[in-house]
Amino acid sequence: MSILLPPGYQLRSGSSLDRAMLVKFMHLTYQEFYPGRDFSHLAQTVEQYLSKDTPLWWVEFLDEEAGSGKSAKAIASLWLGNAVDQLKGSRHTHIFLLYVAREHRRQGIGTALMHHAEDWARARSDRQISLQVFLSNQPAVNLYHQLGYQTESLLMVKSLN
Repeated sequence: MSILLPPGYQLRSGSSLDRAMLVKFMHLTYQEFYPGRDFSHLAQTVEQYLSKDTPLWWVEFLDEEAGSGKSAKAIASLWLGNAVDQLKGSRHTHIFLLYVAREHRRQGIGTALMHHAEDWARARSDRQISLQVFLSNQPAVNLYHQLGYQTESLLMVKSLN
């Protein structure tokens, strides 16, 4: 599995040692669309679900202007897990998180990460891949549609306050 990233970027495998950074990236994702809300519960999500069976990757930007040599800074993340198709009963890959820092968007990084996720799912013989996206995140919805993703179900919520 190779990933085609723009020049100046590299892919790095993550590990359980990256828990704090994963929580930070999840916070960035949610706060972008829901500023000011408390997302402290995301640390518990990472603690519960990050494992050797839920791979994590980082895209790093190689900053040559950061002094001596090259400095790598994580600017994007992909976290995959497992789900069960409730109609067929089969296991498939589920995208827990795809995040690209705002200043690095529209360069093909998200598309490259989506292709990487699909390659990973195919390598383990999964027949489908799923994700959840907020309808207010129109750029992501557009990307997923361009890549052939279709709406299969609709999450509906009602506040009981």
